[in-house]
Amino acid sequence: MAIPTSRTKEPGIISVDRSKCIGCGKCVAVCSDESLELFEGRCRPTGHGVFECIACGQCMAVCPENAIQVHGRYLSPEDLFPLPAKDGAAAYESLMNLLHRRRSIRKYKNIPVDRALIDRVLDAAQTAPMGLPPSDINVMVLDSKEKVRAFAVDFCQYLEKIRWISSSWFLTLMKPVWGKETDELFRNFMRPLINKYIGSMKKGENVVNYDAPVAMYFYGSPYCDPGDPLIAATYAMIAAESLGLGTCMLGAVHPFIQSGKAARKFREKHGIRYKSREGLFLIMGYPKAEYLKGIKRGFASVN
Repeated sequence: MAIPTSRTKEPGIISVDRSKCIGCGKCVAVCSDESLELFEGRCRPTGHGVFECIACGQCMAVCPENAIQVHGRYLSPEDLFPLPAKDGAAAYESLMNLLHRRRSIRKYKNIPVDRALIDRVLDAAQTAPMGLPPSDINVMVLDSKEKVRAFAVDFCQYLEKIRWISSSWFLTLMKPVWGKETDELFRNFMRPLINKYIGSMKKGENVVNYDAPVAMYFYGSPYCDPGDPLIAATYAMIAAESLGLGTCMLGAVHPFIQSGKAARKFREKHGIRYKSREGLFLIMGYPKAEYLKGIKRGFASVN
């Protein structure tokens, strides 16, 4: 059996037109699963890959004669497209200019984001690398300020029900279990954040997702590589910036809606299909402020 995902547990099916194959071996060289071999000067499936074909499509993409087809795991030859010319790709300097201009935006103009722009952001995010095809990334899209705020209101009401997780007695009980760093994080960040979320919403101010015109929640399935939703959200963020939208990553909502019966009911209410080890909200819209300078960032260490 092939590596399972939430979408399929079957392997891809490789077929080779030996009349087209010229035996160049490029497909064998790029296959990481030992699913292809050269036999009598032509490519053929081995039938004994390490994981069976995961339908990455690499063999189809390098074949100069279109002699290979892969079907299954949500892949078919129709998914191939010609690569854009190298001279049309963004140069490093252009990319860095885009990245330097990006800021985390939390205040937006009261202007809706056209659905066509949202779809372009999603199209870009779907090009993100994934741990294993087919993608197990799910995206919840809130495409209006009203939907974004309604989610935030409901989330704050949900937080009221689970507010005990930030109580002193609970944190004291859990400190030996999850250690010093998590205890410090809960006491000095999560507890004040819960209070801020709930208190501000009672005053009519939304600091959960800032009444942004658009919010996207990227999350995975139980089979998903934990990094995949984060990478896809990052691609979406960069794409939105290229389209003139301001963005902000919000990581605090995700952990609160993962564990327990109340969390499950909240996810079900909002059409969130799975609990996910990692997940991110990305909000976007037209920035209120005009920034004149960037702020230099750095890593904790580079060894």
